[in-house]
Amino acid sequence: MSLLIKNARLVDGSGELGTADVLVAEGRIASLSGGDAARVVEAAGKVLTPALTDPHTHLRTPGQEVKEDLASGLRAAARGGYGAVLAMPNTEPALQEPEQVQALLDEARKISGAHLFAAAALTRDQAGERLTPAALLAQAGASLLTDDGHTNEDAGVLARGLIYAGAAGLPVAVHAEDAGLRGGGVMNDGRLAAELGLAGNPPEAEAARVARDLEVLRYAVRKLELLGRRPLLYFQHVSSARSVELIRAARAEGLPVCGEATPHHLTLSEDAWRDFDPLFKVAPPLRTTADVEALAGALEAGDLCAIGTDHAPHTRAEKERDLESAPFGIPSLEVAFALLYTELVAKRGLPLPVLIERMTSGPRRALGLGPARLEVGAPADLMLFDPGLERPVEPEKFVSKARYSPWAGWRLSGWPLLTLVAGKEVWRDAAVA
Repeated sequence: MSLLIKNARLVDGSGELGTADVLVAEGRIASLSGGDAARVVEAAGKVLTPALTDPHTHLRTPGQEVKEDLASGLRAAARGGYGAVLAMPNTEPALQEPEQVQALLDEARKISGAHLFAAAALTRDQAGERLTPAALLAQAGASLLTDDGHTNEDAGVLARGLIYAGAAGLPVAVHAEDAGLRGGGVMNDGRLAAELGLAGNPPEAEAARVARDLEVLRYAVRKLELLGRRPLLYFQHVSSARSVELIRAARAEGLPVCGEATPHHLTLSEDAWRDFDPLFKVAPPLRTTADVEALAGALEAGDLCAIGTDHAPHTRAEKERDLESAPFGIPSLEVAFALLYTELVAKRGLPLPVLIERMTSGPRRALGLGPARLEVGAPADLMLFDPGLERPVEPEKFVSKARYSPWAGWRLSGWPLLTLVAGKEVWRDAAVA
């Protein structure tokens, strides 16, 4: 069905594009100057952007559907303005066989919601010992390899993984954390952890592993040059200022590396732990306000190239355990854009095109895809949001099965109202006539 979005303010990662009447037909942007359509949406005062891409989502399928499933997760993503998400492989069993990847992608195609990309495990059972078949996984449709949720302790295995993945055209994502330095830490290691009597996870655990993995990347680059290929190393959920410095230097040197920031590391600090609430328990942990500032600055400067939600749903009962036994993770697909629009754009002054770029084209480049642009002929993967619409975060209304949030009650603006994937409406807010 054709759709005309009238009087919308257009913004993509390239900048502000003015006001236009956007005609959507046959799954693509057919015109930016209007036309006849079966349905019309009046968008005066609202902003139209490319639909968001999340490079780091846990959808818990297969094996953990009590926490989330494809239908609830892809619908939640659509409600949050996402047109595509990359599902992590730390499922039960781990997503590591070509047949598993194909089956998951086939199942997702039957669901009305965000488009699904699939990440496969880098090593068998994510144990960090034996590599999975990168070339076969790429042929089956995998978009990235990672042992996310597990640290890659063996540098040699990671090096070979980068080489084989690079040869197959796949990036490798890592949870950069030295397990020995991390120990049993549950929150940021520092004065507050000592005051609260909680085991600390030091920022050096992350930075030390980032430094090592950059040297491993350097080695993989040199080896792959012989084949005329190039690896890409993607650092997930970067949390510390020192890690940002290391990634910045590596990118300035020309190493093929991308760093990701999450909504929680950009908007929350270790101070949230004063109430001993497991809702704030994430890995890596929330850091200091200085780290939050460093991440926001790096995001604006481009030293961090993407925003990934690390949407990690658990049951409410699991998150209500004591701090030591409660699982790590925060669900955020449905609030990420409104949260970051409010906290970074409206309050901090981050240019809106920068936020859009880091949530669309930045993640897409990391996955080897072209940029998301608002231009005639482009796929009609679109998000319409209202910068003036303010609402509280109400977890009880989440589409996700994880109906809790550390931002519950926060009043946010910029809520997505309409999400299209290939021209098909996958989310429409009641505020859209």
